[in-house]
Amino acid sequence: MSDAGHGNGGVSRRRFLAGGAATVGGIMLPAGAAGVAQAASAGEETPPSSVAAPTPVDVVVVGAGLAGLSAARAVASQGHSVVVLEARDRVGGRTLNHDLGEGKVVEIGGEFVGPTQNYTLGLAKELGVETFPAYQKLQSAYIDERGRVSHYEGDIPSAGVLGLVDLALLVTKIDALAAKVPVDAPWTWKEAAKYDGQSAETWVRENTTTPQQAVNLVDLFFNSGYGGIAAEVSMLYVLAQIAGMGDMNNVGTIERGISSEGGAQESRFVGGSQQLAIRAAAQLGSSQVVLNAPVRAIDQSGERAVVTADAGTWSAAQVIVAVPPQLAAEIVYTPALPAIQDAMRRRMALGTLMKIHAVYPEPFWRQDPGVWMALKIGGTVPEMFDNTPPEGKPGVLMGFHGGHAWRKFAGDPAGRRQAVLADFAQAFGPRAMNPIDYFEQDWTAEPWSRGCPVSVVAPGVVTELLPNLIVPHGRVHWAGTETAGYWNGYMDGAISSGQRAAAEAVAEL
Repeated sequence: MSDAGHGNGGVSRRRFLAGGAATVGGIMLPAGAAGVAQAASAGEETPPSSVAAPTPVDVVVVGAGLAGLSAARAVASQGHSVVVLEARDRVGGRTLNHDLGEGKVVEIGGEFVGPTQNYTLGLAKELGVETFPAYQKLQSAYIDERGRVSHYEGDIPSAGVLGLVDLALLVTKIDALAAKVPVDAPWTWKEAAKYDGQSAETWVRENTTTPQQAVNLVDLFFNSGYGGIAAEVSMLYVLAQIAGMGDMNNVGTIERGISSEGGAQESRFVGGSQQLAIRAAAQLGSSQVVLNAPVRAIDQSGERAVVTADAGTWSAAQVIVAVPPQLAAEIVYTPALPAIQDAMRRRMALGTLMKIHAVYPEPFWRQDPGVWMALKIGGTVPEMFDNTPPEGKPGVLMGFHGGHAWRKFAGDPAGRRQAVLADFAQAFGPRAMNPIDYFEQDWTAEPWSRGCPVSVVAPGVVTELLPNLIVPHGRVHWAGTETAGYWNGYMDGAISSGQRAAAEAVAEL
């Protein structure tokens, strides 16, 4: 899954607590807001005369994912007052740890980090969150359309293993095109309309001598990359994402995006990726992060913006909205969002993706000759990984379940479990059929996410609508992984977007 975790309009796009309050000694509501929240929780109506005036701050941040928390930290570092309003009872957004017991965790949201993801690595170093290798120096398995299992070394199967003779040529063509796309403004590329007018599947079919095999392989990676399939995604959007799989000094490539060693899946975080959000929120302080506070309205009709949430009301000189675009569109704005901005966000629905884990007493699949990851064409979990914690036990297998498979099993959890374990067994051995624990995280069922890992942008949307992605709406600025240029859809894009939005807001104070 992309890590989640980035906007524009003729302007550059670069321009807690899991477990709730107990984690950092309690989240305190600002003066005035506490009474409103207590009355609401008791089912009482607060008399109009007792409703306190909005609590004043310089900046209100909506959303306590990595984008929102990074924005708040940047604002606070400049000496300005800030409050973060989070709808959930935790921080972290699309990052979330799952407790395995005995102090061990695995991530059921975004988890990986790698070279050129400088914002994520920098934040981890600043907060004291260590990393460890996410991969094992073992072989990988590839299961083709007929169920035949082959093994290979490295991250990308050879053309011989795949039976896809022009795989290398296809990758080279895509990388060459992506290198031409302006990372921060893909719609300005002279061929933008051509590539935005077709889906990734259409382009792949026209540029390979083995079209169905090629589409099957592309869909395999789109399963986790978008929670979708190649037919749903603009080819220009795909090229823009690949262009962003690097940094100012390194051109983005497919290999960096899908590889483990030297790529985006190189490392994981000790204690889980949600530690980044938990520690960032703790550093801000309990009075600056308010949980269970869905924002319902942002009113800019007066001299200051008034932000109304379930936990109270705040007034601010500037506001940063750092939630998924589709959810941002559901906030009531006064004045209303320009129609083109509203339409754009409603066309940026998140992908359909689950992360599924099975737990075993030990990682038996590491035994000679050892397999650490697998790809299966048409699988229920087309991408499967050894996701064992750094301590080495218990053994944990993880699979990404999205796109075609998610739709097939959406109403059949028992069938899904059986099919997932069958995939694990085919790739890692028959002992995989008997886990000691099994759990799923369906991000489409998260009301404050609506999907994962990133928005699926259809043909036509990039050139027609995305130039408006980070254009401020009065005092409102936009953050979130979808608004980033580099590492759009990953944690790194979320963090960089928060810093960019904070710089915009501070400049207006």
